[in-house]
Parts: sequence; structure tokens; C-alpha cells
Amino acid sequence: MSFSGDNLKGFVLALLSSGFIGASFIIKKKGLRRAAAASGVRAGVGGFSYLLEPLWWLGMITMIVGEVANFVAYAFAPAVLVTPLGALSIIISAILAHFILKEKLHQLGILGCVMCIAGSVIIVIHAPQESPINSVQEIWSLATQPAFLLYVGSVIALVFMLVFHFAPRCGHTNVLVFVGICSLMGSLSVMSVKALGISLKLTFEGNNQLVFPETWFFMLVVLTCVITQMNYLNKALDTFNTAVVSPIYYVMFTSLTILASVIMFKDWDGQSGGSIISEICGFVVVLSGTILLHSTKDFERSQSFKGSNYAPLSPTLSTGLCSATAEFMKFDEENMPPSEEICKRRQELY
Repeated sequence: MSFSGDNLKGFVLALLSSGFIGASFIIKKKGLRRAAAASGVRAGVGGFSYLLEPLWWLGMITMIVGEVANFVAYAFAPAVLVTPLGALSIIISAILAHFILKEKLHQLGILGCVMCIAGSVIIVIHAPQESPINSVQEIWSLATQPAFLLYVGSVIALVFMLVFHFAPRCGHTNVLVFVGICSLMGSLSVMSVKALGISLKLTFEGNNQLVFPETWFFMLVVLTCVITQMNYLNKALDTFNTAVVSPIYYVMFTSLTILASVIMFKDWDGQSGGSIISEICGFVVVLSGTILLHSTKDFERSQSFKGSNYAPLSPTLSTGLCSATAEFMKFDEENMPPSEEICKRRQELY
């Protein structure tokens, strides 16, 4: 498939965005480590000392640059094209975590990285051309169609359930809770970012969209979603291993974003069945790559426990993601249970 000019711009911007965002995970994790060491209170249990850590702010600036590039990319290209390219951020994050955070990446993790790239290429090749939009009112009509309103209502209900019911009970032992909140809110933020980006693009082209209240409404939704994502992503990164958070966040966020985009912007309307199947197959390859990346991370950790009487701290993917997987799951020494109790809990996992 030959790219249109707008699709090519979106493609390049999405690649740059993934590079910055992937690096930001590592920089922020380093900042969270320093802040926790200095204050003794981790972000995962409600601490906010990372706000005084310059390295964390550097990671935030890096992420903001990546998000700005991503924001502009959505104004030019469909979400089905832009979002899957986030797989590059997983690869960058995993490689940097291996060398900087000393979170070892198994050799098979390289295969997972290659699969992520291959799947993204398949999706890019078969990505649809976006239908032209001439005003924010057109976007508003898409956002208020019954199917998308049903999706939005479902997302909001799930987020409230995760925040108020599951997060207090198992947020620090189940990686899906914090990451699920980020991903659900992320799918709404992408739709709003795309709407706002198109509005600003039209404004810069001479068709002022800032006079319409819909533009400001989309901006409010973006701010609300981004603040929520930032809060719970910090909790996830501080509680769980980066090599676990990054791929799971990518899988959930991308799946939900593509679903939301297909419902709202009707990305697959007009595409042949073959192209849609190819995109789905490409996405399955990406999912497989991220799962392999996560599984080999656990495999590498379990190897280091061979010959000991202790079970690995992180269960494999087949046993579920319901227990802690990060070396940061440590509180102050006076809050730690006796070593015999720790061993018993580890054995109960298996």
C-alpha cells in the first residue's frame, strides 16, 4: 500500500513518539527509585516524593515530548496506523531496562521484540486511509453516536469499579488493576486527542474551530484522562517490573484504542475483508511478541532461583498476573513479615 502524505507524516511522528516514550519509562523508573530511597515512601503506596526528584521530571518531559509527537500524529493518520507503532516503545523500554535498570532480558526476548516489529509492519502496510473531516461538529456527531456512547459508558463504569473496588484490595498484587485503569482511560484520551488534533489542524489551515464549545470539551476530556493515566501509571511502574508493565500496558491500551477508533471513526468501513484480517493478524503477532517478552522475563528470573528452596517471586504468565512481579514490592523493614511467613506465601503461589 502506498502512503498518502498525511499517513506518512503520522507514521514518522508515531515512530519518534515511541522512541521518546520508551525512554521515558526508564528515566521515570530511575527517578522513582531515587525518590523512594530518599523518602522511604514509594509512589505505589501513596507517596508523592517523586515530585521533588529532578530525574522523574526529566522522564516526564521526555514523555511529554513523545506525547506531543503522538498528538500530532493522530491529527494526520488513523488510530489503527498510529497506535500499534507503540510497540517500538516496548522494545526501547526493555532494552534500556536491561542495560540501565539491570532488569535482565532473556535471549528469547529478542524474538519477542522482532515479533512486535513484524506485527507493526503488517498493520502499517494494511492501514486504512482516513476519511476527511472538515469540522469539529462532524467529530462530535461521531462521538455521540449510540455505539460509541455505549462504549464510553462501559469504560467509565469499569474505571470506577477498578478504582474504588479492586485497587484498594488487590492493586498492589495484580498488575492488571493499575494498568487496566490507564488503558481504559487511554482509549478515551486518544479519541479526544485525535478530535482535538484535527480541530487544531483545521484552525491552523484557516478554518477556526476554537469558537466551538465541542473543541474545549474534547480538551477537558484529554486533561482529565491524562492526569488519571499519569497517576496510575506511576503506581504501576513503582509496584511492578518495567518489563512487565510496558508490554501489558501496550497490549491493553492498543486493543482498547483500536476498538474505540473502529467504533467512533469507523476505520474499517470501506476496507476489504482481506485487509481487515491482515490487520488483525498483525496485531495478534504483536500481542504474541509482548507475551513472549514478558514470559521470558519470568523465565530468566526463575533460572536464577534454580537449586534454592525458594520459588521465584514472579509467577509465569500461565499462573496468572495476580501476584507481585517487581523487586520494588518491599516496605520498611518494620512492616515486613517474618522470613518464615514469606517462604510460606511464596510456596502457596504454587
